Amino acid sequence: MKWVTYRSELGDRVGVVENGSIHALARGAELAELVGRGADGLREAGERALRSPDEVVPLAGATLRAPIPRPPAIRDCLCFLDHMRNCQEVMGTGRTLNDAWYEIPAFYFACPSTALGPHEPVPMAPGSRWWDFELEIAAVLGTGGRDLTPDEAERAIVGYTIYNDWSARDLQLRESPLAIGQAKGKDSATTLGPYLVTADELEPYRRDGRLALEVEATVNGERVGGGRTDAMDWTFGEVISYASRGVDLLPGEVFGSGTVPSCCLIEHFSPGDPASFRGWLQPGDVVSLRVDGLGETRQTVVATPDPHPIPARHNPDAVPRRKRVNPARSPRVPYTKGLHEIGPDVWAWLLPDGGYGWSNAGLVAGAGASLLVDTLFDLRLTGEMLAAMKPVTDRHPLTHAVLTHANGDHTHGSQLLGDTVRVVAAADTAHQMHTEIAPDMLAAVRVADLGPVLTPFLRERFGPFDFDGIRLRLPDVTFDRELTLDVGGREVRVLNLGPAHTSADSVVHIPDAGVLFAGDLLFVGCTPIVWDGPIANWIAACDTMLALDVPTIVPGHGPVTDAEGVREVRGYLTHVVEQADAAHAKGLTFREAAEVVDLAEYAEWLDAERIVVNLYRRYRELEPGMTALAQPELLALMAEWEAAR
Repeated sequence: MKWVTYRSELGDRVGVVENGSIHALARGAELAELVGRGADGLREAGERALRSPDEVVPLAGATLRAPIPRPPAIRDCLCFLDHMRNCQEVMGTGRTLNDAWYEIPAFYFACPSTALGPHEPVPMAPGSRWWDFELEIAAVLGTGGRDLTPDEAERAIVGYTIYNDWSARDLQLRESPLAIGQAKGKDSATTLGPYLVTADELEPYRRDGRLALEVEATVNGERVGGGRTDAMDWTFGEVISYASRGVDLLPGEVFGSGTVPSCCLIEHFSPGDPASFRGWLQPGDVVSLRVDGLGETRQTVVATPDPHPIPARHNPDAVPRRKRVNPARSPRVPYTKGLHEIGPDVWAWLLPDGGYGWSNAGLVAGAGASLLVDTLFDLRLTGEMLAAMKPVTDRHPLTHAVLTHANGDHTHGSQLLGDTVRVVAAADTAHQMHTEIAPDMLAAVRVADLGPVLTPFLRERFGPFDFDGIRLRLPDVTFDRELTLDVGGREVRVLNLGPAHTSADSVVHIPDAGVLFAGDLLFVGCTPIVWDGPIANWIAACDTMLALDVPTIVPGHGPVTDAEGVREVRGYLTHVVEQADAAHAKGLTFREAAEVVDLAEYAEWLDAERIVVNLYRRYRELEPGMTALAQPELLALMAEWEAAR
């Protein structure tokens, strides 16, 4: 039989589904009480309802609740160990599970008061931006019991239903250092339904003592994952037996199976290819879970208000971080946040201190038109900048925006540009934007515990930024090496001098103003970082910028400078090559070279730990067969280097 609980004008009703109709029991009947009669008692009640129903309503028009709207308890088990392996791999800790996973049929408690029906809207956990689903099935207890054997526990199961374990992945990460189990990351919603299907009806699906049900999960009609439930490593009988040790299990208690491998979003995130991730669930997304014999749930995700803030407590053991000060000084332009005119109808937008994410941008105005050079790391910062530029752009509307390279601190705000703005970038920049770390994954640094060294390092550098709501806007116009634009009658030259910092690095030259926007080919008072290289090409790019002979140069990070700022970056890069080549000749690894490197006059520049990446990049030039390291690994090495000093 298939049992449902549905809403009526007089409250919840219980009934049996047959031929597309619900045959209701008398008012006041509750499924939690009926299942306590055991399989035989439940069957008798269902047969009476089919013979002489209190009412018959079409299933298609009924509003279904969870079969048991408020179960006495909900335990979610972790029966599919491949799900745990997949999650560990995503977190960068490999696929090898601790021995305890093979010794204990693990479970945690979910929240009975937030059980949802199969078609009810699903509110996101307040404060969560990483909203996920998990396709599971659940066993519902009939008679219950205490200290059950696995066989007794199997016989205590009265039926099964679909179970969606909605999960706030960011809250999970934030709470994980407490090491006390699941909390708000799993508290906001659990879907059960559409039916409680009695165990006898599912016998045709049983293989070798396990239910072999085909499952599939989709989001907005797109398949996310699928599989079969007989891949469970632990059986329901085993996890229920374990839970019953010294505990009276009650009729109507629910035991989730854990996630069928691949049937959630987090398993599909690849640290090596973050841009391939579809993203977390957003308001309006429709999640459908289908399970053979159990039916289908279909629900729409809805937004919730932000939670009320709770102030943190002072940590007396926290080590104070060193105050960050950019040591460079601009020869002419104060290094203060905001818009500074640096030439005739040319402005620089500066963001001190010039470290990670604190990037510069620019504005060039012509007759009735203007061009933006780069956006900023998040929507708030970009919106603030665009508002400050409005007195200019109201008279000279934005027609073009040049993205100098692919890094998010120069591209994330581009979605705020109007449809009439043509976004311009080098072709390789457009390509690399697909492979950059997705904004919602950058948000992990606010919540993830990545250890005592990497966690404070990343939070200090990326914690001030808000990565919510950012959508990638790709360039409308691409070019290879050089492009000349007409901006209200002014000539603007865009030159791709990369690869160097990234796979393509463009500079924006305004000849009639004597101004050059150098993008991240220039860091002033802060350490350059060679993500792509080769270093020789970056040095050559410095020579090209010097040959332009412009008096005013805006770096990607740091105060406005002149040719001397370019020469300093060139000197740093040359110094890196000298240090790396000497260490390599001595047989040192790049890690060993980083330990003994002499930074000379560059030691006081901000973010000196970038020397680790720069030495690594030079070593790869010297040893082309050297093993490549992913960006997260390089970040960890920089954090260790910085912490040691």
